[in-house]
Amino acid sequence: MSPFLAGVLQLLALVAALALAYRPLGDHMAGVYSSTKHLRVEKWIYKAVGADPDIGMRWPAYLRGVLAFSAVSVLFLYLLQRLQGSLPGSLGFSSIDPDQAFNTAASFVANTNWQSYYGEQAMGHVVQTGGLAVQNFVSAAVGIAVAVALIRGFARTRNGELGNFWADLVRGTVRILLPVSVIAAIVLVACGAVQNFSGIHEVGQFTGGAQQWNGGAVASQEAIKELGTNGGGYFNANSAHPFENPSPFSNLLEIFLILVIPLALTRTFGRMVGSLKQGYAILATMATIWLGFTTLMMWTEFHHGGPALELAGGAMEGKETRFGVGGSSIFAVATTLTSTGAVNSFHSSYTGFGGGITMLGMQLGEIAPGGVGSGLYGMLIMAIIAVFIAGLMVGRTPEYLGKKIGTREIKLAACYILITPALVLCFTAASMALPTPADSMTNSGAHGFSEILYAFTSGANNNGSAFAGLNADTQWFNTTIGLAMLLGRFLPMVFVLALAGSFAEQRKVPATAGTLRTEKPLFTGLLVGTIMIIAGLTYFPALALGPLAEGLAS
Repeated sequence: MSPFLAGVLQLLALVAALALAYRPLGDHMAGVYSSTKHLRVEKWIYKAVGADPDIGMRWPAYLRGVLAFSAVSVLFLYLLQRLQGSLPGSLGFSSIDPDQAFNTAASFVANTNWQSYYGEQAMGHVVQTGGLAVQNFVSAAVGIAVAVALIRGFARTRNGELGNFWADLVRGTVRILLPVSVIAAIVLVACGAVQNFSGIHEVGQFTGGAQQWNGGAVASQEAIKELGTNGGGYFNANSAHPFENPSPFSNLLEIFLILVIPLALTRTFGRMVGSLKQGYAILATMATIWLGFTTLMMWTEFHHGGPALELAGGAMEGKETRFGVGGSSIFAVATTLTSTGAVNSFHSSYTGFGGGITMLGMQLGEIAPGGVGSGLYGMLIMAIIAVFIAGLMVGRTPEYLGKKIGTREIKLAACYILITPALVLCFTAASMALPTPADSMTNSGAHGFSEILYAFTSGANNNGSAFAGLNADTQWFNTTIGLAMLLGRFLPMVFVLALAGSFAEQRKVPATAGTLRTEKPLFTGLLVGTIMIIAGLTYFPALALGPLAEGLAS
């Protein structure tokens, strides 16, 4: 079987698996967030944190819950790393330096999981399981909670309440993320992933000498790392490491886990607003972009540009032979079109255009299908922009799901789409202008610029993947990328929740003959065009200096 055909078959199998999971998972999540009952274990958690899950919150209270919980999480994870040298199960590793501890705490709480350290050489069992793995669950649950709050804003009338943050956080963790990740971890162990609490072992090498390896609760962290679109690997090689991703089947499973919740949330959205067709329209937009990017990536990586590529069956540099070009390309697109950041190959080694595709996937806002929760609310913001543009074309007051989009709503949506590009471009410009950050570049020219642009694109968009050619473990990059991750995660949430509150206070407007039908293919096309134009106009000059220049020169 040719490598290209194998890649196509993997893609078809993935699409089939996602289609089978779409309806039951989407309906289950809608039921979770619509239920008024609390499980016994949930009641224990509410009592422990002193929260009343039955109190409805308006958007300022909901936002205070998000920010307070996240601030405490950053502080806890920072202190855990700083005290690692004194903790049991540290494997002899010392405490983490202050700037790197801040960067890592910001990264995992912001659902970014950017890593400027070697996991197997820096983090002991307690930090990995009690700190990083816990944040993989709760940071993902926060993202889903904010998306659900926006859905309620569309669904509710003259109410103003968006639900209860603490109830949404706990339910998302207990009823969705935890059970699915347990099943996925068991499957990964069956595939050969490591799951233990062993110490450091010395292993002999074929060429002589020895190498040190340590185990850990790898499979369980791998499962929630992908399911929660987190991405932080137990080992530095991430999902290219055989302990994390042993086989082509486990590779396909991990891609499935990355995509399944963001896609299924579109059905949850349709179910909660009372129109499944609206959910299908958002799903069609996400699927169109995802399949388009995957097709382009496979084309550019399978393109035979010389004898070496012809013999290897494609651009194999930086890719694992057990996954091949197809499995690596599908994974790369899935991880950069979501806020995952896990890698099973190294994006810096992709062709110039291939690296540009991964970068553009993040610069779209990671909305196709995006991170858990963040992908859906990002796509809904784009839908509001698209409806506004359509309203300007026909001279009507724009409406979406029966809610008017006035001056306040469009200002909030505009602020949302401007935050991330401002962070990416300003921090990139500062890093290129100052001499110290430039010293971290291992490549010059267009590729060196791409390394820094990719780093801040990844951080501000809460992705976490890297071009792998940049020494980011410096005070400058640990601090600035840490700030980009926190601001890129929580500032957009402010505008999303304010927008949700504004919609929840409105009365629904009846549809008329002049109302734009947002469940039709025409709107899907408009939405895809809006997304590509906004991203293109924002990032094209920067992309022209990096991956486009490199691709045209190769």
